[in-house]
Amino acid sequence: MAKITRPQRAKPTPVRTPAKKAAKAAPKAASKMASKTAAKTAVKALKKPSSKAAKAAPAAPAKTALKATKPWTPAEIREAFSRFAASNPEPRGELEHLNPYTLLVAVVLSAQATDAGVNKATRPLFAIADTPQKMIALGEDQLREYIKTIGLYRTKAKNVIALSEKLIAEFGGEVPRTRAELESLPGAGRKTANVVLNMAFGEHTMAVDTHVFRVGNRTGLAPGKTPLEVELGLEKVIPAEFMLHAHHWLILHGRYTCLARKPRCELCLIKDLCRWPQKTA
Repeated sequence: MAKITRPQRAKPTPVRTPAKKAAKAAPKAASKMASKTAAKTAVKALKKPSSKAAKAAPAAPAKTALKATKPWTPAEIREAFSRFAASNPEPRGELEHLNPYTLLVAVVLSAQATDAGVNKATRPLFAIADTPQKMIALGEDQLREYIKTIGLYRTKAKNVIALSEKLIAEFGGEVPRTRAELESLPGAGRKTANVVLNMAFGEHTMAVDTHVFRVGNRTGLAPGKTPLEVELGLEKVIPAEFMLHAHHWLILHGRYTCLARKPRCELCLIKDLCRWPQKTA
């Protein structure tokens, strides 16, 4: 008897509808179109920059950058400080004080505050407490009442009492004459030490506040990313004969002429020497 074989069932062939074909082909087509569009855009940009890009890009940026960062010559630096000296032979700091101790206290209080605001608070304070002993006798609570109009007055009052105690305990009640000793006092940093050394003891130090930092960088006289870099840069280039008053000239120049937002270039004594490319005059 013959063996009967059953026919195998053929697997159904998937039917691709026009919609499915289009869906599968769409990403590839979109990708090709995007590539072509990007290529055309890149070619156009190389041949002819857009009007917006042309307006945004400064003409000859390389020359502008070179001019802005070109170092001052020794002759130019001497000329600049000669002009400052002729205009203001004996500049004075604007923090009011009676002696090295009150100067130290005033500088500590001036952190993140204006000199005018500090002076308003310290005039009556220094009338009754102009030594470490008198300040301690006044006490922290009373001191806070005198300086409460100054920012961070609670912390500053604590530091003033603490530094007064340390002056008595370690320095015989006198303000020390070295940077390291001054920086060891509560609330006193490098800038405070430099101000006291310069104003109280005639040392050739450079106190870099926000004004000096701005002037050093904007003019190109001593560019630096930190106050210490600017300080060391200025000390390196300023002739010794000008160093006693140099930080006062630069502070006053930054405070009244080389302003942060709208520098008054039309009044600047050194505008022809300044490297800032955006001078207004």
